[in-house]
Amino acid sequence: LSRLVGPGYLVFKTCMAVSAAVLLLLSLVHGDYRVNGKARLEGTTQRVVVAPYDGYLVDAPVRAGDIVEQGQLLCRLDDRDLILERAKWSGDRAQHLKARRVALGIHVRTEISLRTSRLEQAEAELALVEEKLARTRVVAPLSGIVVSGDLSQSLGIPLERGQVLFEVAPLDSYRIMLEVDEREVGYVTPGQQGRLALSGSPHEIHPFTVERILPVSSAADGKNFFRVEASLEEDSEALRPGMLGIGKIDAGEHRLIWLWTHKLTDWLRLSLWSWWG
Repeated sequence: LSRLVGPGYLVFKTCMAVSAAVLLLLSLVHGDYRVNGKARLEGTTQRVVVAPYDGYLVDAPVRAGDIVEQGQLLCRLDDRDLILERAKWSGDRAQHLKARRVALGIHVRTEISLRTSRLEQAEAELALVEEKLARTRVVAPLSGIVVSGDLSQSLGIPLERGQVLFEVAPLDSYRIMLEVDEREVGYVTPGQQGRLALSGSPHEIHPFTVERILPVSSAADGKNFFRVEASLEEDSEALRPGMLGIGKIDAGEHRLIWLWTHKLTDWLRLSLWSWWG
């Protein structure tokens, strides 16, 4: 105190004055608080293409990363057994149809009923085979990009019904999934604005809006993260599902001293509470 109000000690007095001015400035001036997190670009909808029945793969001209149009061929299953089966049921159908006509000509009711039921069975089996033949061509359910699936080096392998072959995502509708530290997720609310910079094009900034905070956490690098879903405000032809980057969410204004010290004070508060408990 004597150095501060007494004679001399000019350097000490100057340092104290500067420190007080800085502290006052940090306490009065406000700044923007942004919550940062790793971001991943995903398609808003993602369609899964599965094998329609048990069979063998004979052709797969498309692989992950290719852009496809709706109805474009993704892969084709072996249809030789189905063609033979169709020929068999076609012959049976023709045979039962002829026998039914004969029964109608002699007016035998039991024979007519028998031939009619067998004809209907043959027609049902033939329709089933025709449907399977139509489904040997696995086509894209929508226009977009193939996110996963590469069968070009697996020709001839057996496929099981329901086996996932491809995943296709559209190119005109995206969502952003951000990983936000649990210590900062409390400052994030739906409706907040943010900006996204992708690793592939860091010079382009993409604005987005926070849609919701998923109540599911994941652990990584010794920290706990929550997933935050956001929607892009504008699309770009350069965007692709799976791109990674950094997202910044505008979480309001706070005093500069709070911006610089809130993480430390939160940690101290939690540590003291744990120690006193």
